[in-house]
Amino acid sequence: FSDNRTRKDFIMNQEKIGKFISECRKEQGLTQSALAEKLGITDRAVSKWETGKSLPDSSIMIELCDLLSISVNDLLKGERIMKEEYSKISDDLVISFKKQTEEQAKMLLRLESILLITITTTFIAVVIVGSYVITFDKIIGSILLLIGTILLFTVAFVGIWIEQKAGYYECAECGHRYKPTYFATLMAIHFGRTRRLRCPECGKISYNKKVISADRD
Repeated sequence: FSDNRTRKDFIMNQEKIGKFISECRKEQGLTQSALAEKLGITDRAVSKWETGKSLPDSSIMIELCDLLSISVNDLLKGERIMKEEYSKISDDLVISFKKQTEEQAKMLLRLESILLITITTTFIAVVIVGSYVITFDKIIGSILLLIGTILLFTVAFVGIWIEQKAGYYECAECGHRYKPTYFATLMAIHFGRTRRLRCPECGKISYNKKVISADRD
């Protein structure tokens, strides 16, 4: 942001947002219990918001704002925003959420790499030990090899799920960025994080690379 406020200062100031919710609730003549009942939650949840211990879930945020006669931008800012400020605030919120989403995608992909490296190392170790043990105890050796194989496939499936959820794939033909289904990702021929997929936009099959953002650079 231009005034060097961090995302935490701008959006996640839970104490400020909590006080604002409390003020707006009282302005509407609602008790915590009455507000909670209208939202289908417990009054304890409302209390946690107002004391800054938690934030409203996104699934009820719009309904909450309607009940309090405020906008979502007002809620996230923790104060009523002047009309002339709406455009800048909205842009800042979009940018902030976009950065958060991209950071989460990067973290997931790093987790995938760590999982694959760890499980590959573990699998190799189990195979070596199992191959040695099986020479004098076939049952134990076979069990070790089976465990290693199951572990490898399990983590591989989890790794593909992480890759599918994190970020997007960019069509090599038209540049469209999209999220394929898990099954399509699983079945696609790949080299690293580049997979041979059918683009839902142009319908062409090509090797699509993994990207973090939905927007083209």
